[in-house]
Parts: sequence; C-alpha cells; structure tokens
Amino acid sequence: MASADALTTRISALKQEYHRLFGDNETVMLFNAPGRINIIGEHTDYNGGYVLPAAIDISIIAAAARRNDRQLHLKSQNFPDKVTASLDGLSFDEQRTWANFPLSAAWALEKHGIRLPGADIVFQGDIPLGSGLSSSAAIEVLMMKTMLALAGSTIEDGLIPVYCREGENGFIGVKSGIMDQFIITFGREGNALFLNCETLEHRLIPFCNADAVAIIVGNTKVKRELAKSAYNQRVEECAEGLKILQEKIGRGVIRSLSGISREEFDRARSSLPDPVGRRCEHVIYENGRVLDATDALEKGDVKTLGKLLIASHTSLKELYEVSCKELDCMVEAFLQSDDVYGARMTGAGFGGSAIALAKAEGAADVIENARKIYHEKTGICGEFYICRIADGAGRLKG
Repeated sequence: MASADALTTRISALKQEYHRLFGDNETVMLFNAPGRINIIGEHTDYNGGYVLPAAIDISIIAAAARRNDRQLHLKSQNFPDKVTASLDGLSFDEQRTWANFPLSAAWALEKHGIRLPGADIVFQGDIPLGSGLSSSAAIEVLMMKTMLALAGSTIEDGLIPVYCREGENGFIGVKSGIMDQFIITFGREGNALFLNCETLEHRLIPFCNADAVAIIVGNTKVKRELAKSAYNQRVEECAEGLKILQEKIGRGVIRSLSGISREEFDRARSSLPDPVGRRCEHVIYENGRVLDATDALEKGDVKTLGKLLIASHTSLKELYEVSCKELDCMVEAFLQSDDVYGARMTGAGFGGSAIALAKAEGAADVIENARKIYHEKTGICGEFYICRIADGAGRLKG
C-alpha cells in the first residue's frame, strides 16, 4: 500500500529530476494518475459490456511546464531514454517505445482541434510495468490532463477516456476498450465503479470496509507485453461471432455481444465455429457475472463475490484463453488459503497480475503462503501487496 510519505518522496525526486533536465521553472505543475484493478468484467469493455473496476493507490506522477514552441520533451525516470517529438505531423514510431502512450493522448487532442503548446515533462511511476495494472492507460490520462492544463483548455471529463481510447486505437493500433481510461479518470477513494461500456452510464459502488476485506495483488512478474496481436485477434473473433449471432437471432438491433442474453446465446450457440463460440460465451456470461457481482457488493456479500471471481478466471482460462501458466498458479496459490474469498487474473491477461479478496486480518498470512506456493510451482519470486482503492487522476499540490 502506498503511503502519503512515499508519494511526497516521489514528488521530491521528480522535481529534482525535472530541474536537472530542464532547469529551474516556477511554472512547473504536478499531476497524478492511478493504476487500476478490475474486480470483474474482463474483455467485456470492447464488446459493449459491463465492468467493475477500481482505481488503486499506485500511480504515475508528472512534472510539466509549457514551452514556447511545438516540441514535446519527455523523460520517464523508469526508462533510460529521453524522447523528443514535434506536435506538427505527430505519428507513431516504434523506436519511442514507452513514449508512444503519452504521445497518443496529445495526438488525440490535436485530432479534435485542440492546439497544444510544446512541453517539458518528466514522469515517474510505481505501477509495475507489464503487470496488468494499466500503466499505459494511466500515462495516457495523465498526459491528457497535463496537456490540457498547459494549453489552458478544458473538455468534459467524460471525453477524456473517449479521446484516450481513440489515441490507443488510432495512434498505437491496439483495439482496446474504454474501461481503463474511464476508471483512471473517474475513480473515487473507497468505491468501485460499475460501467456500461456501450452507453458509458456509470455509478460508484462503495467497496467493503477495508478494515475487514483486503484486496491483494499478486504480480506474476511475467510481463504482458499487451500481447498486441493476440488481443486484437480476440477483438476480431468477437466481431465475427457478433455478425453470426445477429443473423441467427434475427431480432431488432443488436449492437454488441453484450446486447445478447444468455438464453438467446444458448439457443444460437451451435451456429458458431470454434474458437469464436467460446469467445462469445465468455463475454456474454461474464456480463452476467458483473451484474451479479455488483449486486453482491452492494449487499456486502463477499462470499458470493469471491465465487464469481473464481468463475470469471475459469472462463478466461478455458473459453477466452488469455490466462497463462503463471497466472493460473498465482490464482491457485491464493485459493489455498481459507481466508481468501476468491481470486482471478485481472487485466488483459497473457501475464501480469491476479487479485484476491481476503479477510483483512489474515492478509499477511495469505501473502506469505501464496508467495511460497507460487515460487515452488514456477521458480519465480512473485510480487505481492495489499492495495487500497484511490481517487482518479488529478493535479497535485507541491
């Protein structure tokens, strides 16, 4: 769990790095954007479905000041290289690696007619890279808020995740949904967020008392690399399934897989080839699990919520095929403890992290037991921490 003192130390080091690179500047502004977990609702967002994410208390911070030209000078304390790019004719460049994510946010703002100034920006993050906790979306939202402030411009908060997704889709080429950018924009301390990814209707759902229920993250230390081609393949398979189901069901307008009920799907299931049928089955049944999980959370029924997490992981493993040996081992390691209500992978998969909901009083023992079991099964020293639900992105004082 991140502490206020730890954030203060990070900010101090960030400001020192900014002044070392760009000199003293009294106009420097500071911003913060959190990572996120997704409690349940995986790979439903780009299928117009439901999700139940929460922002957490690890983040990326930025120190930034406006330039008098159209040059962006970007440095991350997490990477060795410093990147320079012009806002005029900005385009994707594989050589920029990490910097393409913040640049995609600037590209999206310019695409929507917001003329941006150049900027000197230094980033620093404590979100483990490739952990499935959404460092990429965090730096996108962070960059968008930073550039809007430097430009003296404002847009509706609801447009921030929309524009960030456009940047990731159009600039980077990942066919992502909107969940990550949305929760990083709208997260609130102590609350999960129920989101309908088709309509963007959303509401905060108070999470269980943190003194009673702990959220434990287990990082497999297997980097996701977002598995761009496999991710995009899943998107295409779902689109293929939707087209077949639209014709087979033959009723009204069906805009997404999430507009199809479980009963309708079960009747039309035999018309879908493999693996398309399994992909669609996961999405449609996962949507139902999100609704059930939201109901359980509102009732404080952690036992039911835990069972739903387990069912979600099984579906992601067997039907959607986005888990991996290490994620399965991490989930199994968590479930060996009687104090764990449920566990599952979180994020896009192909590596990254799993989460567990556990009795807070037994959380330390859960972590030590899972650490031992995971290492015995994989030979990897996993990374574990208890996280708290935090606020979304915003400007920092200091």
